[in-house]
Amino acid sequence: MNASTRDLRAGDALVAVDVQVDFLPGGALPVPAGDEVVPALNRHLARFLAAGLPIVLTRDWHPAAHVSFRAQGGPWPPHCVQGTPGAAFAPGLAVPAGAHLVSKASTVELDAYSAFGGTGLDAWLEARGAHRLFVGGLATDYCVRETVRDALRLGFAVVLLLDAVRAVDVAPGDGERAVAEMLGLGAEARAG
Repeated sequence: MNASTRDLRAGDALVAVDVQVDFLPGGALPVPAGDEVVPALNRHLARFLAAGLPIVLTRDWHPAAHVSFRAQGGPWPPHCVQGTPGAAFAPGLAVPAGAHLVSKASTVELDAYSAFGGTGLDAWLEARGAHRLFVGGLATDYCVRETVRDALRLGFAVVLLLDAVRAVDVAPGDGERAVAEMLGLGAEARAG
């Protein structure tokens, strides 16, 4: 195992959460500095690919009249609508051919911040022997936090990739509070 993969081991998996155009600066629901996660995640993707370990990419995949949109009484502007350019993965994100794609909140009536929200991801990971998840993506204070919370609740160990997350910060400090909550629940943090 080379230096870039030496801390990885059998049972590890990478989960890259919602790195989509609409969550980048200039998108429909931008995360400040959200584009900064792309090079960091690319480094992690390369490490997991080199080690032959499972890689999961999640995406919001909303119908046009999704319950989370303001027109339907939800809190958000329309974003990541199925098949639109805004729902695409971020330009420059090195999506491996063998990555497992998880689409969430893909029906009108159900919302899901967590990658585990009705997606079958836990069974997919367990079938591959995964028990420690490295998690990065967007946004720290929403979909990343909820994915980490569910992963811990389901019995996975979690490593939060601090270099590969950014927060919406609807209220100042939301991202910092989300990181503190995840660590308090048992996640481990890594700077890189």
